[in-house]
Amino acid sequence: MTLRLIGSARDGGTRRREFEELARKHERDIFNAALRMAGNYADAEDVAQEALVKAYNAFDQFELGTNFRAWILRIVTNTYINEFRRRRRAPDTTTWDDLPREELGKLARDEEDSPELAALAGAIDAEVEQALSEIPEVFREAVVLCDMHGMAYGDIADALGVPIGTVRSRIARGRGLLQGKLEAYARSRGLI
Repeated sequence: MTLRLIGSARDGGTRRREFEELARKHERDIFNAALRMAGNYADAEDVAQEALVKAYNAFDQFELGTNFRAWILRIVTNTYINEFRRRRRAPDTTTWDDLPREELGKLARDEEDSPELAALAGAIDAEVEQALSEIPEVFREAVVLCDMHGMAYGDIADALGVPIGTVRSRIARGRGLLQGKLEAYARSRGLI
């Protein structure tokens, strides 16, 4: 993902530079959060880009010196919840059989050549990623924001629009579900 912003006359360039500096510093966190929530690369790019646009438009409301990472991850989460979750409920689908063979080869090459995918390779084992994708979305969101992005429970509650007790409950249940799914994996790695 590459950060691309269009400046406006109202910011005089200073706020734009401040935003770009902060956004670039947290670009990987932004994309990873979007990827974990969306579950696929294409949707994650859309979520991240839409969140960056929203954050840029609301940057005048951000108080410099406060936690930009928590602020932007809250926007990523809200963007995913408000816009992209609805789209996933009734997705446009196609089968691999519908794609011409030359397109399948092109898709495979594009993925292999992607610097973003290369950077993410090995970040999380496939077994862990699979287990994470299998738990219900409400638990996955809370676990991802807490355990993978280090957000405080209060920030997660704000981002998800639920009480802090609900956040605690979702994290505990999500971790429990993950533990059950990953027990054999952890044993094979000598972690337990």
